[in-house]
Amino acid sequence: MTKLTFRRATKNDVPGIVALMADDVLGATREQNGPVLPDAYFSAFSAIDADERQFLAVVEEGGYMVGALQLTFLPYLGRVGAWRGQVEAVRVASDRRGEGIGEAMMAWAIERCRERGCGIVQLTSDKTRSDAHRFYERLGFSASHVGFKLDLRG
Repeated sequence: MTKLTFRRATKNDVPGIVALMADDVLGATREQNGPVLPDAYFSAFSAIDADERQFLAVVEEGGYMVGALQLTFLPYLGRVGAWRGQVEAVRVASDRRGEGIGEAMMAWAIERCRERGCGIVQLTSDKTRSDAHRFYERLGFSASHVGFKLDLRG
């Protein structure tokens, strides 16, 4: 693996990020990765990009996108007002998995959370992603809570 470059995503990166999200069993059923992306992806990108508490990161190697993730910095009253870093949508290109890119991405994300003064880094992972769970546990994360979601789309 050559040097990875981390940078803030731009609007031009949206198709590549969507392709990464669609490139697995779950994403293939949730995302719409066609030749023309729905406008909703670009609207979401605009909202993320305008929010100073959000960082949509693109990871490149040799000028090619090999990963992406989204960081959200959340203020909390609990734990004496500690901030939390929420890591979501962690994706590594399927042909590059197992090369240490995901570990480098998480180390980068954790360091950004430290720099922002976060006391906790948290993430969610679909309960069917057992390989991802083992990966996060190996990095020191613990499955300390049970999460619940309510789909409001019908």
